[in-house]
Amino acid sequence: MATTEYARNVVLSSKEYDVVGTRPVRPDGADKVTGRALYGADFNASGLLHGKVLRSPHAHARIKSIDTSKAEAHAGVLAVVTNKDLPSGVDGGVRDLQRNVLAADKALYRGHAVAAVAATSPHEAEEAIALIEVDYEVLPAVLTVQEAMAEGASILHDDLRTDEGGVKGDKPTNVAEHFRHDLGDIEKGFAESDVIVEREFNTATVHQGYIEPQVASALWNTDGRVHVWCSTQGAFPVRDEVSRVLGISESRVRVTPMEIGGGFGGKIPSYIEPVCAVLSKKAGRPVKIVMTRREVFEGTGPTSGSHIKIKVGADNQGNIKAAHAYLAYEAGGFKGSPVGAASQCVFAAYAIPNQAIDGHDVVVNKPKTQAYRAPGATNAAFAMETVVSELAEKLGIDPIDIRLRNVPKEGTRRAHGPAFPRIGCEEVLQAMKDHPHYSAPLDGPNQGRGVSIGYWFNVGFKSACTISVNPDGTISLIEGSTDIGGSRASISMQAAEVLGIRAEDVHPTVVDTDSVGYTDVTGGSRTTYATGWAAYNAAEDVKKQMIERAALIWDVDADSLEMVKGVTRSKTDSELKMTFKELAAELNNTGGTIIGSGSLDAGGLGTGGGSFAGNIVDVEVDPETGKVSILRFTAVQDAGKAIHPSYVEGQMQGGSVQGIGWALNEEYYMSDDGTMTNSSLLDYRMPTSLDLPMIDTVIVEVPSPSHPFGVRGVGEANIVPPPAAVAHAIHNATGVWMDRLPMNPAAVMKANWSK
Repeated sequence: MATTEYARNVVLSSKEYDVVGTRPVRPDGADKVTGRALYGADFNASGLLHGKVLRSPHAHARIKSIDTSKAEAHAGVLAVVTNKDLPSGVDGGVRDLQRNVLAADKALYRGHAVAAVAATSPHEAEEAIALIEVDYEVLPAVLTVQEAMAEGASILHDDLRTDEGGVKGDKPTNVAEHFRHDLGDIEKGFAESDVIVEREFNTATVHQGYIEPQVASALWNTDGRVHVWCSTQGAFPVRDEVSRVLGISESRVRVTPMEIGGGFGGKIPSYIEPVCAVLSKKAGRPVKIVMTRREVFEGTGPTSGSHIKIKVGADNQGNIKAAHAYLAYEAGGFKGSPVGAASQCVFAAYAIPNQAIDGHDVVVNKPKTQAYRAPGATNAAFAMETVVSELAEKLGIDPIDIRLRNVPKEGTRRAHGPAFPRIGCEEVLQAMKDHPHYSAPLDGPNQGRGVSIGYWFNVGFKSACTISVNPDGTISLIEGSTDIGGSRASISMQAAEVLGIRAEDVHPTVVDTDSVGYTDVTGGSRTTYATGWAAYNAAEDVKKQMIERAALIWDVDADSLEMVKGVTRSKTDSELKMTFKELAAELNNTGGTIIGSGSLDAGGLGTGGGSFAGNIVDVEVDPETGKVSILRFTAVQDAGKAIHPSYVEGQMQGGSVQGIGWALNEEYYMSDDGTMTNSSLLDYRMPTSLDLPMIDTVIVEVPSPSHPFGVRGVGEANIVPPPAAVAHAIHNATGVWMDRLPMNPAAVMKANWSK
């Protein structure tokens, strides 16, 4: 389906910029398309050894003993390690990190790392891990939250007790935490409701599906420092985790992020980096480990499967009076699911006076869950948005109108406490309603149209940036945020805007943890927002110093000068002015290079109000097979201010495709014993270009009140609404309300037969 001629940007800010909002070529593009860019697997060093990891064949088993003697004697093997090679006596959080890196007393999922070897070739390493003898006592596995929470369920951790608001339970359990958020009087709200819809939903475990597997290399050097090279979304978080797992200070760990082949949240944690380090310490040489695709699926963190109950009540005019959410999310083998984030997102797109949200963090015999683009929010939106669409149908109200009737605005209080600042939910919904797609006729039978809206709160966190001015008037920008989706460009453009220079005159570099100030992970929709803000601050520092240097050259007071669009000039004497390039050429003669720095803590969760995204989707359902085809798809999102519109559109399209895959195909298909039976990209079915139409994008710009350019993070909210929009479209094509993900042909046919 071709992109419509509808205006693709709905701009609610009249402020225009010279660089911000343009579409320059990305500075790393040429190296990547020519193959010159260096990824983790490209790392090499003198004496490099190759590591391989032995993984548990059982989803739940007690490890009675590990005999590594035959592996140690194998030709070419220089080191073998197990959990016993990691420091003991650590606190609970570090212990869980260690036990996920290398299992201790138990293997908690099939694919759980048990031991590792380093050898002179990967083939010798593979032969050696096959010689390691592990004596397992196989235990029953629990694979869903319902199984794990059932009376008499097999217990993963004997010392785990449910945390109820800071009070620990008195018996072993698989429920790590239960929390509740309340707002208003929910019983009163339901009593005032004329119509109530109550439904249950189940969503499958889903992997991020990045194209590059995890890879890491490490050298434990003779000076006692550990140098790590890896594919990561955050060099500093890796540094912190490695130091904690190894029991050494952060200053002894240096992490160099290589170029990254996708992550989507899955490359935040450390899996093989500490293993490489301890192997290197034992062998006295650098060690590299490259995961296979099967290891990625079975041994790294997918996002949570979930069990969700939603109850919503409204009056006959469509005013939502009360809502209750029960959220039970898989954490995998160790506690820490995204149920907390889900609780902040489930009702975020609505102003509901009476709310209650119950969250449950549940351990199961699957890999420890990790972030996946708006972690937890997609599951929650699938459930809530489906219920709202059903509510609209029962009341005879247009599905967008019912959302507009209940739209949150600045000052709307949320169940977990905070009130919204200025947000763009209403503007996104209005843009959806005004889009030609929404009123276009459908072309044939078995077709349906659906809508949905989703939210992600965004995070701020810490970032740092340094800028040095070159004699030719260009600048070198150093930052610590891994560039996954074009952030070198979006960060550079903010610096260029401040200094009044071209985006092409900024030379950005992502550097190691010794070379820049602390910078948090590339994730949480924070990078263009927070690291861009740090670049803004660094550019303001350069601007101030440039004015001071001009004042020195002209022998005037710096307060009498200003820099406007890159030209430093006198406020009173029109003869005194120099362009940025002209002034830069004088720096070496007047005190040397100017270096500006910027760092900040841009806030926590919900920074800048977050971002809303909405979808309109048309589908056709084959009545004989249940196959769902996407005919047309429109994505609308509030970007605050689109720094580089092309990359914003790319994020919207990419997130939408992942959401479609989650809706229709993707899942961990598990056997009863906890084996993932589709652990390859052939069997784990992700959408390709052949499965999809062109995705139309509409950028809404409601500036964030907390950012110098009004930026909101856009990387995550776009994955939230697609499954619910597809479910709504399937209903309008078939009359069936789907209650599970994925909505694959078998599920659609089963639902059709049951109606």
